[in-house]
Amino acid sequence: MNNQNGAQRRLGVTMPISEAFPTKEDLESSDRLLQTLKDEGLFESDEESKRREIVLGKLDKLVKEFVYLVYVRKGYPEQIAKEASGKIFTFGSYRLGVHRSGTDLDTLCVVPRYVDREDFFQVMYDLLRRRPEVTELTSVPDAFTPVITMSFSDIPIDLTFARLGLSTIPDSLDLSDDALLRNLDDRCVRSVNGSRVTDEVLRLVPNIPTFRLTLRCVKLWAQRRAVYSNMMGFLGGIAWAMLVARVCQLYPNACAATIISRFFSILHQWPWPQPVLLKPIEEGPLQVRVWNPKLYQADKAHKMPIITPAYPSMCATHNVTDSTKAVMLSEFKDAAELVNRIMTQRVPWSTLFAKDDFFTRYRHYLQVIASSDSEERHLAWSGLVESRLRHLVAKLERIDNLVLAHPYTKGYSKVIKYKTAQEKEDAAHGIINAQAQEAAEGAADSADVQTIWISIYYIGLCIPDREEGSKAHRKLDLYRPKEEFTEIVKSWDKYDEQTMGIVVQHIRR
Repeated sequence: MNNQNGAQRRLGVTMPISEAFPTKEDLESSDRLLQTLKDEGLFESDEESKRREIVLGKLDKLVKEFVYLVYVRKGYPEQIAKEASGKIFTFGSYRLGVHRSGTDLDTLCVVPRYVDREDFFQVMYDLLRRRPEVTELTSVPDAFTPVITMSFSDIPIDLTFARLGLSTIPDSLDLSDDALLRNLDDRCVRSVNGSRVTDEVLRLVPNIPTFRLTLRCVKLWAQRRAVYSNMMGFLGGIAWAMLVARVCQLYPNACAATIISRFFSILHQWPWPQPVLLKPIEEGPLQVRVWNPKLYQADKAHKMPIITPAYPSMCATHNVTDSTKAVMLSEFKDAAELVNRIMTQRVPWSTLFAKDDFFTRYRHYLQVIASSDSEERHLAWSGLVESRLRHLVAKLERIDNLVLAHPYTKGYSKVIKYKTAQEKEDAAHGIINAQAQEAAEGAADSADVQTIWISIYYIGLCIPDREEGSKAHRKLDLYRPKEEFTEIVKSWDKYDEQTMGIVVQHIRR
């Protein structure tokens, strides 16, 4: 790219692989891709887009009201309370411009220095709870990045929190200034960096429209192939965005179709665990624990490191395990071969987005079932269990005769009506009698009909084939990983044995 003085400006940590412009065939392929994505419903309607803007406006007003209430309760004068203010920032897919209908809206609540995180999870939570437009409200204050999740006017929202060392938060505040991070705790730094990283990614791509179209394609592919979930040990939205941005840097003048074809072949052959960087690591104004390239060889925990470009640089893929890495590399290889056929043989782009074959891929699975006796308790309990599943995967990877443990990215939730203790016990173990369920639903107003909420998660177990001619019995000892995982989730300080249940059991295909 050329700057105003005519000098070439390099994006990324290396020179581009190719600066060739797209051919007529490449552009036609990109046009077909765009139409396919439209057919898949990947673009939000104008009506929903306006609804998101209205929700963001309401949320911003709520944040200002929240700050005002906290200041008043802490005894500050009325005028100071009014001037303190707060602000909502967006990040993630919405800020990147690649969100679709129904996508979560990632938001950040920024407040001045006299508002505490405890205030956020109490006062702000109560303000939201009283809003009729807000449903499915839950808080996760103990998460790596503490968050309040909700549905606001049917828009799913993740709301994080950051307290800056400022006395007031002006509406003109720009989070790109590194000095704003001074004296923040680790959780606030992580929250602020969601917005900072998103903005930096957009600054580091050579062509934003091409980047957005490519990222929409990659995200849809990752979701269909069930490799889109940071929580489960795959890659989250910002990691996929950084990978696409890096390939865009390597082919700055290419169209989306060309970049996608390069994307999968590059990642399949990438020399992991060599990190992916969008720009050189920079020293910042703070002593914050950051990813250090000199010490990286000693850190074997990161299997597929993708390093955020905003200070302080962090690894966005610390949840990746040996198993999830193996699954992704296999998917990259298959996708590279398929996209090559799409580009050369005009195979439809829709073939790239075929649904995963997870439930037929393996002969053996672990089924993890979380159950609760109320909807509110279940939102918190099932969320806790889901967030800990990667620990179970890590434990499974250490047992003999297991090639990999493949967690599925989605859980399945059900609300079950029951009459007897046995029906409840069956439901908690994933056994649902259709006749009994129908009878209970038919008598829903009866005093002896009760409800149980369950969420079911799956882990595929890949066991090696017997050596040719061998008749030896292969033993797969799952007892210890199952027991240790159960102990981990039951150690949660809000766990209640009377109202919550957890079952981990082996099932066949």
